[in-house]
Amino acid sequence: MERTIYEDDHEAFRASVKEFLDREVIPQVEEYAEAHRIPRDFWLAAGKQGFLGLEIPEEFGGSEAGDYRFNAVLTEEMAKVNMALASCVGIHADIVAPYLVHLTNDEQRKRWLPGYASGEILGAIGMTEPSVGSDLANLKTTAVRDGDDWVINGSKTFITNGFSADLVVVAARTAPEKKAKGISLFGVDTSKEGFSLGRKLDKVGQPESDTAELSFTDVRVSNDDLIGPLDTGFISMMQFLPQERLNCAIANVAHAKQILAETVQYAHDRKAFGQSIGNFQWNKFLIAEQVTKIEVTEAWLDQCVLAHTKGKLTATDAAKAKYWTSQVQNEVIDHCVQLHGGYGYMNEYRVARAWRDARVTKIWAGSNEIMKELIGRDLGF
Repeated sequence: MERTIYEDDHEAFRASVKEFLDREVIPQVEEYAEAHRIPRDFWLAAGKQGFLGLEIPEEFGGSEAGDYRFNAVLTEEMAKVNMALASCVGIHADIVAPYLVHLTNDEQRKRWLPGYASGEILGAIGMTEPSVGSDLANLKTTAVRDGDDWVINGSKTFITNGFSADLVVVAARTAPEKKAKGISLFGVDTSKEGFSLGRKLDKVGQPESDTAELSFTDVRVSNDDLIGPLDTGFISMMQFLPQERLNCAIANVAHAKQILAETVQYAHDRKAFGQSIGNFQWNKFLIAEQVTKIEVTEAWLDQCVLAHTKGKLTATDAAKAKYWTSQVQNEVIDHCVQLHGGYGYMNEYRVARAWRDARVTKIWAGSNEIMKELIGRDLGF
C-alpha cells in the first residue's frame, strides 16, 4: 500500500540519506562491527551532511527542520542498514538533542550545540543504572551541592554511545527526600576528572554500538552544567520519552521490513525439490502473513508520526508504538530466520545478525512489560 505521510521534500531527504549511507557506511559497516564502535569519521561526515542537526536551530549550526517526519526518514534509512546505526544516531540526534535545545540557556546552547550538530561533540544519555533498570524514579546517582558546584557520584549502565561520548546528559538525585521530584539533569563533559569508563559491554547483538558502563566518582560540575530547572529532571525525562519510544518504533518497523524484503527475495532464489521455496504453500502463506503484518503496523505507526509532528502523540500511544512494533519485529525476523533454514543461523547471513539485533528492542526504552503497565494505567487499572 502506498504511504501518504511523506511529501516530496521528505523523499528528497531520504534519497540524500540513502546516497550517504551507500557511499560512506555500507562499504565499511563490517569494520564497525569488528571495532565495536562507529568511528568519529562517520559522525563528522553525518554532521557535514546536516543529519545530526534536525532538532537544532540554524543559528547553532543545525537545520531545525521543524517537522518530525524528517527525523523519521533518517531513522528508517539508518535502520535499513542495521539496528545499531539507527540506535546510535537516534540517541545523539533524536533523543538527546531535544534536551540540549529545549532545556538549556543561551550560554549552554552556544557551548554545546554547534559541535553537536557537526559531530565534533558526540552525545549520550545517562538514565539507566545497574540496580534500577526501567524504574527511573528510584535512581541512585547523586549530585550534592558544594558551593557553586555540584559533585556527582554514581554509575550508569547500558549507555549507547557511552564509550565514545563527549557529553553525557546525566540524571542525578539532587533532593533525595523529594523522590521523583528531586531529580535533576546535568551536562557532563567526559573529560572531567572522576569520570571513568567501565568495560565496553559484550552484547548478544548490535556489536557496532559502543554500549558502556559509566562511573562518576566525585565528578565536579558547575551550576552552568545544570540542564533545565533544578529538581525537574524526572518531569523532563517523562516529557521527552515519547519521542524516544517513537524513534524506537520507527526503527523497529523499518528494520523488520528491510529484512523481510531480503527474505522474500531469498525465497524466490532458493530452490528445493525443483522449485523456489516460496512456492510451497506453507512458506507462501507465512510470507503473506508477515508482509501484511508489517504493512498494517507501518500504516498505524505513520499515524503516530503524524500525531507527533503535530505535537499530539500521547505518552500512552508512544508506549503502544514501542511495545507493538518491537513485538512485531521479533516475530517477523524470527520467521525470516526459519525461512532461511540452516543458513539463517549463520553469522555470514544478515538475517542472523538482524535476529540478534532485534531482541533488545523488547527491553530497552522501557521494557514491553512496563509499556503494558503504562497502557493499563491509562485504562484506569
